[in-house]
Amino acid sequence: MIKNPVLTGFHPDPSMICVDGVYYIANSTFEYFPGVKISRSTDLANWETAAYPLDRKELLDLRGVPKSAGIWAPCLSYHDGTFYLVYTVVKYWSTPPFKDTPNYVTTAKHIEGPWSDPIFINCMGFDASLYHEDDGTKYFINIEWDYRKQGDAQFAGILLTQIDPKTLQPISDTVKIFEGTDRGLVEGPHIYKKDGYYYLFTAEGGTTYNHAETVARSKELYGPYEVHPGKHLISTLHAPESVLQKTGHGAICQAPDGRWWFAFLCGRPVDETMRCPLGRETGINEIVWRDGWPYLKNMTMVPDACFDGYGQKDESKPIQYDFESALFRKDFMGLRIEPKHAILNDGTLRLYGGDSLVSTLDQNMLVRRQTDFSFEATTCVSLKSDHFMCMAGLIYRYDEENQYLLRLAYNEQTGCKTLGILFFDQGSFSMPLGASEIPIVGDTVYLKITVNKRFGFFSYSQDGQSFAQIPYRVDASKLSDDYAQPLGFTGAYVGMSCIDLRNGQGYADFRSFVYLPGDD
Repeated sequence: MIKNPVLTGFHPDPSMICVDGVYYIANSTFEYFPGVKISRSTDLANWETAAYPLDRKELLDLRGVPKSAGIWAPCLSYHDGTFYLVYTVVKYWSTPPFKDTPNYVTTAKHIEGPWSDPIFINCMGFDASLYHEDDGTKYFINIEWDYRKQGDAQFAGILLTQIDPKTLQPISDTVKIFEGTDRGLVEGPHIYKKDGYYYLFTAEGGTTYNHAETVARSKELYGPYEVHPGKHLISTLHAPESVLQKTGHGAICQAPDGRWWFAFLCGRPVDETMRCPLGRETGINEIVWRDGWPYLKNMTMVPDACFDGYGQKDESKPIQYDFESALFRKDFMGLRIEPKHAILNDGTLRLYGGDSLVSTLDQNMLVRRQTDFSFEATTCVSLKSDHFMCMAGLIYRYDEENQYLLRLAYNEQTGCKTLGILFFDQGSFSMPLGASEIPIVGDTVYLKITVNKRFGFFSYSQDGQSFAQIPYRVDASKLSDDYAQPLGFTGAYVGMSCIDLRNGQGYADFRSFVYLPGDD
């Protein structure tokens, strides 16, 4: 049996396809760079990162976008030998009434790329997708955002536009085909055709504990669409006992053996706070068809904690990253921009100084998803600067307003490097160690964070063997969508950061990074 979620940590809005026996899932990446994570598997149990298609500025420019903006709900599809990726680059979203949501399409013959220059389609709404008819006719689907309305009504329905199969430019008027149900906030549309029916899958209820996936069908592409007898395919709104919560927003595909699979968004609260520091994750459930309608195989709306796929998941092991390896490049991301870094001859990672922790322009970090409730991350950093405004260290973050940085910097009062904690709590800044910063001998120190579900501690060592715990408790639950104000959409990341607010010329050398999964 395969345990859900199959993609742990920040993996929201899954778009799943199956091509020649290989499963691919595309997930949102929001303000992180490169954009859109595509994972692949042959057994639904073991997944590897296949590509980050939006890996150059021509395809993705995120400088200046606010927190939880950027890449929303990509759609991956495949037709006639070509992969198609539809994506939205959200420039602004958090304050009514407007959302700036340009939608694009890029294509590639191979999942690894190269991916074509982006083709702009429209900016009427987000969560765009592509439907391919058997004859090659193509249709672009997205939600309509109506700024004139109030509250949930701004999610005004699902729009359909025919596009040219070669140029991918719109060639028809846009038609609204579905307005959703009384659950409200209709979004995340995908269209599938089976046995003469067009099936419209949409997410509803908002991406929190009211979330659901709604299904409707029609004999005609443009409708009218009748709603599923149960209305929703999946929802845990009335199942507080389920390990998987916030279930909804997903996509289906058929396996070579004829079975059907549904990849869906879910969240797992760390404790009674109902906060999910791992963010929105990806689960999978088998679906069956009854009287022309899809149902979860268990014939409820509550997904299975485990399912019978095609393999067994390999046990998690400690990861000692080699900064020159493909695994490092696939696991670690930058924030909004390509990280400014170099790999030295001895394999050391050099990070150059970027903007402050609150900038939306040029922060410089390399971070990876927190994929386990309990984990340990350790790095070794060297900093030769003799100015307090150049700093580097171990960052544990959600966004600009909720983050921890255990940083090494020069202290002119003591004449040596010291360790301190910088903490942002819903935008409120503090330095918990105050005047009691920890003196360091020399320029090099090992930094560690150990998290056990909700709480954790930083520690440090000068020899890499004997670590001293810093007496300040870290609250991992504050690094969550649920704690962010307004609601966020990402998840916790841990990694390496370098800041230079003096002249931008500073740098720090990181000699190692180890991620050790704990016992969840």
